[in-house]
Amino acid sequence: MGKKGKVSLSQVFKTIILPRWKLLLLGLFFVIINRLAGLVLPGSSKYLMDNVIGEGDLEMLKVIIIAVIAALLIQSVTSFLLTLILSVEAQHLIARLRVKVHQQVLKLPVRFFDNNKSGTLVSRVMNDVEGVRNLVGTGLVQLFGGTLTAIVATTMMIKISPKLTLMVLVPVLVFGLISMKAFNYIRPIFRKRRVIHADVNGRLTESLSGIRVIKGFNAQDQEIKIFEDGVEKLFRNIKKSMVSTSLVTSSATFLLGLASAGIMGFGGYMIVEGSITTGDFLSFTLFLGFMVAPIIQMSNIGTQITEALAGLDRTEEIMNESTEADRGKHNVVLQHIKGDMEFRDVNFGYDQETMVLEGIKFDAPAGSVTALVGSSGSGKSTIAGLAASFLQPTSGEVLLDGQDMSSISLESFRQHLGVVLQDEFLFEGTIRENILFPRPTATDDQLMEAVKAAHVNEFTDRFEDGMDTVIGERGVKLSGGQRQRIAIARAILADPRILILDEATSNLDTESESFIQESLGELMKGRTTIVIAHRLSTIRKADQILVIEGGRIVERGTHDELIASEGRYYQLFTYQSRI
Repeated sequence: MGKKGKVSLSQVFKTIILPRWKLLLLGLFFVIINRLAGLVLPGSSKYLMDNVIGEGDLEMLKVIIIAVIAALLIQSVTSFLLTLILSVEAQHLIARLRVKVHQQVLKLPVRFFDNNKSGTLVSRVMNDVEGVRNLVGTGLVQLFGGTLTAIVATTMMIKISPKLTLMVLVPVLVFGLISMKAFNYIRPIFRKRRVIHADVNGRLTESLSGIRVIKGFNAQDQEIKIFEDGVEKLFRNIKKSMVSTSLVTSSATFLLGLASAGIMGFGGYMIVEGSITTGDFLSFTLFLGFMVAPIIQMSNIGTQITEALAGLDRTEEIMNESTEADRGKHNVVLQHIKGDMEFRDVNFGYDQETMVLEGIKFDAPAGSVTALVGSSGSGKSTIAGLAASFLQPTSGEVLLDGQDMSSISLESFRQHLGVVLQDEFLFEGTIRENILFPRPTATDDQLMEAVKAAHVNEFTDRFEDGMDTVIGERGVKLSGGQRQRIAIARAILADPRILILDEATSNLDTESESFIQESLGELMKGRTTIVIAHRLSTIRKADQILVIEGGRIVERGTHDELIASEGRYYQLFTYQSRI
């Protein structure tokens, strides 16, 4: 995965807080007004007790009632405006971050996707950024507002009685120390939770996609156990964080409750002694509540912000991943390409210790067909992946029209690339949408030309909705041959200069294959084509055939030349002919 490390508060400030300083400042202004309006009630209680009740001042009662109603109105309006401004902006930020992370994910090399479950990546894109709402939304501003309320309330308490205030501040400081320790402990728990959550999501996505395999092997109980274990692991993590968070809240309740009990006794003694009035004591008690409530609220907001930072840690990992463009200069933009491809002493390994390919050398002139044959795991697909720029050589060069592929802009190269894979991927939607995928702006005539060339109309004409038939997730409602013909039609419509065919006819029955062979012949004309095929009968007309074994080219030549030499290709061909 990405580089480890925590997102610092300075990073959060620079990238998230600072660009939105005007909105946050406005939100902070409303919070200040909101919290000051909230202090009108405890502030007026002294005058209610001492002036109205003690002295019968009814004019003062009118003033108090008007002030309290006005304060309540101000609180309601500012609370609404806070939600309108900050909560909406927080959701907008989440949406933008999801787009940004998705853009980054799509720029990552194919090898990254080979090592990570798709369901896990979905969780990274959709869930990890959710906590940001507690940084830009009301959470962070409420934290400042709570701090302000606590400071103002404490100031008023000191004004009433410094001795009583000191009794409160001691347990508050103890609580602050407990909270700091707890949040440092909780953050890794939240970070781990997101990893577990992503893993559970990934497995669930896989099991739902592979439901036919699960049912076919009667493996429902096995999948239920795997999912149950993942959910149990997630539960234990949540339990751990809940216990930690509860400890913080319970500590606050106990320590501040202890202080309240002390104040009750000491304050009662001071009233009897005459040091403070009954109104002072009531006002002090209410101010105490306004100081304590934000502190407890701040502990909850602190937990939310800690969770948000844990999510941002994982988002930062994705953003720190090296993209395809980072691996090489990739600054040469291709306008037109001829299509000459050369592998010059290419070595490739997924790690430094084990090489999958060694010393691969061959030329694929523009418009030629190069076939790769060999046993399973010999390295054929890896060569195709290098030709398609999905992989980068460990050493050596892959050249296109004399240019090192590592210097060519991937976007401009792939505009001239067409790929038809063995297990072709179709998107949920209609047949029309899948064929139009590489060229959404193609005309109906261009679309139908591709459809006829790949003989897609041979089966769509039998469907009630024709080209607008919905094919289900990954084309599950179609046969293998039908899916493959749609994939070939998609490649024909793309009109590429470089064509990679990985077992393009492997899923076709005899009738479908006869349809496709002719259209593939038309598709390959004038295009540099690299074909991987187990059915050797399909590559007799290839300009050159490379026999790959153990990551090396052991034979090369035309079909007739290789048959005449009676080597490895001859063995493979005669074996298939007998089957």
